[in-house]
Amino acid sequence: MASVETAAEHERILREIESTDTNCIGPTLRSVYDGQEHGLFMEKLDARIRNHDREIEKMCNHHFQGFVDSITELLKVRGEAQKLKSQVIETNVRLQEDGKVLIGSMEELKQCRVQQRNIATTIDKLALCLPVLEMYSRLQEQMRAKRYYPALRTLEQLEHTCLPRAGQYRFCSIMAENIPKLRTLIQDTAMTQLRDFLESIRKHSDKIGETAIKQAQLQRSLDSSVTLQPRALIGRRDRKEAAAVTESSGEGGSPLSEQDSGILDVEDEEEEDVPGAQDLVDFSPVYRCLHIYTVLGLRDVFENYYRKQRRKQARLVLQPHSNMHETLEGYRRYFNQIVGFFVVEDHILHTTQGLVNRAYVEELWELALSKIVAALRTHSSYCDDPDLVLDLKNLIVLFADTLQGYGFPVSQLFDMLLEMREQYGEILLKRWNITFRQILDQDNFSPIPVSTEQEYRQYTSQFPLQDPELEKLSFPKKLPFSEFVPKAYCQLKEFIYACLKYSEDLHLSSTEIDDMIRKSTNLLLTRTLSNCLQYAIKKKNVGLAELVQVIINTTHLEQSCHFLEEFITNITNVPPETANATKLYGTATFKDARHAAEAEIYTSLNAKIDQFLQLADYDWMSAAQSSGGLTTSDYLVDLITFLRSTFSVFTNLPGKVAQTACMSACKHISTSLMQLLLDPEVRQISIGALHQLNVDLKECESFARAGPVAGFQGDTLLLAFSDLRQLLDLFTQWDWSTYLADYGKSTCKYLRVNPHTALALLEKLFKPMKETSRKNVVLAQFKKADRDRQKLIDAVIKQLRNLIAHHHA
Repeated sequence: MASVETAAEHERILREIESTDTNCIGPTLRSVYDGQEHGLFMEKLDARIRNHDREIEKMCNHHFQGFVDSITELLKVRGEAQKLKSQVIETNVRLQEDGKVLIGSMEELKQCRVQQRNIATTIDKLALCLPVLEMYSRLQEQMRAKRYYPALRTLEQLEHTCLPRAGQYRFCSIMAENIPKLRTLIQDTAMTQLRDFLESIRKHSDKIGETAIKQAQLQRSLDSSVTLQPRALIGRRDRKEAAAVTESSGEGGSPLSEQDSGILDVEDEEEEDVPGAQDLVDFSPVYRCLHIYTVLGLRDVFENYYRKQRRKQARLVLQPHSNMHETLEGYRRYFNQIVGFFVVEDHILHTTQGLVNRAYVEELWELALSKIVAALRTHSSYCDDPDLVLDLKNLIVLFADTLQGYGFPVSQLFDMLLEMREQYGEILLKRWNITFRQILDQDNFSPIPVSTEQEYRQYTSQFPLQDPELEKLSFPKKLPFSEFVPKAYCQLKEFIYACLKYSEDLHLSSTEIDDMIRKSTNLLLTRTLSNCLQYAIKKKNVGLAELVQVIINTTHLEQSCHFLEEFITNITNVPPETANATKLYGTATFKDARHAAEAEIYTSLNAKIDQFLQLADYDWMSAAQSSGGLTTSDYLVDLITFLRSTFSVFTNLPGKVAQTACMSACKHISTSLMQLLLDPEVRQISIGALHQLNVDLKECESFARAGPVAGFQGDTLLLAFSDLRQLLDLFTQWDWSTYLADYGKSTCKYLRVNPHTALALLEKLFKPMKETSRKNVVLAQFKKADRDRQKLIDAVIKQLRNLIAHHHA
């Protein structure tokens, strides 16, 4: 079994040796020698070799005849080959000789083709380089011409298109190195132009705003009833043109013009032809710089810079001059600058895409509005000229309407104008206070004499006088009031007109205007005119005749109040019966003034009476005389004469002023005479002094009975002297028994005599007798009659004191 396997293994190895490359036979042979049967293998190998040798021999024997034939044929061909070789050599020699010329031509052709290829290559390269050179030359021209936006476009095309095609040349490298420098130069130059533009519009915003306000004012004058929508400096057509130019500039052209930035000269423009924005401002630096920075990829940087600079300029524009309040021109310059600033921003908003947006402009306007309102409140508070305040109001309205036409909210400005309305009213009240005082100081407080119909109509046109009785009188005649009345009435109307002027253009309803006018007029009546009348009444050296005329004047002014109501109704078209309509307080004002004048008349009359009473020089210790030998005191005669002449002037006074004044004067005389009797400085009074005082009292009673003023019934005026009369009758008639018996009864004859007064006068009258009785108490010569009289007086005094004590209890 092992021999069979060994034989099979040797057979496999032999087949492997036959079929394997000799380089790889080593491992196969190693396996033979590793075994124990290599001798047997060698035998098999020799047998195989012999077998192959026999096969080779058979094959050689089989092909030998063909090989012999082939050798024979080859020997025959050798001779022919020698002949052919000789012929080929000869042909080659002749061909070499003949081809020398052709080879030379071919070399020349080769050189020509190389040159032709080089020329074509050069042309191709030049075709790529020439556009670069041409574009660079164009770039240089654009830079020299300061056409920076096209230059930047050219630079972009040169960098990204032409230079990459041109290849690596030295001049291309130099150009590529210069491109960042040129880009930086264009950026810096554009920014410089923008700065120049910003500085220019800052300096000329006054002119821009003035033109915008003029156009708004022109449109208002053309059609005040139409809601104003002015684009003062930038019309729709202008904006469309600017927008179209801006869009075209995005395609490679220069935005707008390439002129220097700034304000164009419009001095030769006619006033009727108000120039627009494009006529005043060259916005090309803004557009140019915006496009340049957009191309450079720095649009955000540009937007932030522009907005930051404009915010700074806004703060400068909104800072008013310290003396702005002194003249209207100061306010006008302030408003012009603000309008100019926002006109430019509005134009930029509508002609650029995103440089400024609505939110940014509204933020600026909110900032501006708060500062404007604060500045106006501060500076207007210094103003004390109503004409300047009115002009300022009109200027603010025009300012607000101009900016409202650009879409800016201006309600705060109109609210501030309503606040200024209060200040304007106060200033008007101060001016009219001076005016009324001047009228009062210049008035002669006398009825106005008129001698012709023309004069009469002149005064009645100034003041609504309705007096049929006066009209029936023939000329010359006198109007009942003084010059103050028509002048004051005209000034009241002028004040109403002044209030109405301020209310115009404030977008108020007729009811609101009517209410404002009525409230202001009430302040004028109740505060200003009332104070002026009080001033006229209370000032020194005002006479009774002047006070009488004041009462007559105020009476007529009071009657004219309903005409003022009608006047206000006519100019506001708001009927007075409207709900919540404010009523004029003129009637109450003039009544108060009249009452003050009446009180002053009473006070002045009493003061004049006091002056006469100061002249009284009674001899309180005079001896008793018969009543027929006594005469009225001189001072009282003068006083009665003065009162008669004074009360004759009171005939024109309305109501019961004259009666009240007369009654007050009589009471004051009675009270003053009573005070003379009871004056603590008068320690002693004789019965003779009482008789003299009784004579003077009779003169006063005679004056009262004569009726110096009409309207008293019976002896009503005598009641003013009843206290003094009953007191003097009690002492002169010595009727103590009646007084003491009837005291406290309503039918008492001496009902008005007070026990205190009677006791005080009794003690003064009999004080000398008391002192004498004390000195002579030990003297027997003291008369019995005097002792009895003294006892009676003591008894009366005792009873009077009992009455006083009983009254207190």
